[in-house]
Amino acid sequence: MGDVLAGFHTVWEFDTDSVLIRFERGIRTPKLLQALGERRIPYEALAAVELAPGKRGTVVLRAVPRPGADPLMEAADGQLKDAYDPYRLVLPGAREALAEYYAEEIRTALGPAAATPAEDHLVAAPAPPMAFKAYDGKASYDGKAVSFRWFWTGASSAKWKAGDQRFTIDELAGVEWRSPEGRGSGGGSAKTGNGSAKAGNGSSGSGSAKDDGNGHLRLLGRAFGEQPTAADQDPAAVVFGMGYGLVHESLPFAAAVLEAVRAAGPGGAPLPGDQPTALVTAPSRRDPADIADRIRHLGELHSAGLLTDDEFSTKKAELLAQL
Repeated sequence: MGDVLAGFHTVWEFDTDSVLIRFERGIRTPKLLQALGERRIPYEALAAVELAPGKRGTVVLRAVPRPGADPLMEAADGQLKDAYDPYRLVLPGAREALAEYYAEEIRTALGPAAATPAEDHLVAAPAPPMAFKAYDGKASYDGKAVSFRWFWTGASSAKWKAGDQRFTIDELAGVEWRSPEGRGSGGGSAKTGNGSAKAGNGSSGSGSAKDDGNGHLRLLGRAFGEQPTAADQDPAAVVFGMGYGLVHESLPFAAAVLEAVRAAGPGGAPLPGDQPTALVTAPSRRDPADIADRIRHLGELHSAGLLTDDEFSTKKAELLAQL
């Protein structure tokens, strides 16, 4: 098409086989959209396009992605507020006729597979490396593995007992992302293996009090066994608090990991230099001051009766070995 349609905080640039969606930077643009910057959406990744009245005399043009076509929307699982939806374009009401014209143009460009789920991701996720700070730890992803490093001020004793974690992509079956804002299904899981996305409320429906009002990112393993229901007790999950600020960090992270898991295939193709591991302490050098803080926290857990003598001695030895 070669045309441009500009709305509030968002611009759509139409090409022959795709639409480039660009998000403005500014105080009125949600941080998630600012973090995404721009996204190219092939028409083959769309199921439909809708036009509906908006608020305060506006109209809303929305492209509907095919299930499984976009790792970001697959991970979000319907939990995003309308303002954060990267597929929405809000226009002044006076431009309704123009919006309808482009809606019809997109409908014409949709392929015969539009009514079916996509077998592969057709929209690119944000690229690694990526990292964000949660309430109980720091999550990082380098393109090959996801690592969780626990914070002594927030991590549960269960996570301290398990130690810092590192999961290679071939170990993973999918991710479960729960928005801290409680919108939509209240906890979605995107699991791969047969090329289709499965969404549901995962295992987060009856979490502990720490989970109430919080979001989390949980890694689903191919051979982890039964994982704790509460995310704050699961060494394969990090918990984060309220506010969309963490949505703009954790959701693109979840999408990037999900994209890599899907690309690895049902068999979890091994990545060069990586050996399968599960729920193990990440081998890395630490700052001595950090080690001292961690040992002090272990001592507090031991004094409180949350760690046995043997558990305290073992974990202390593991921390000292990282110096």
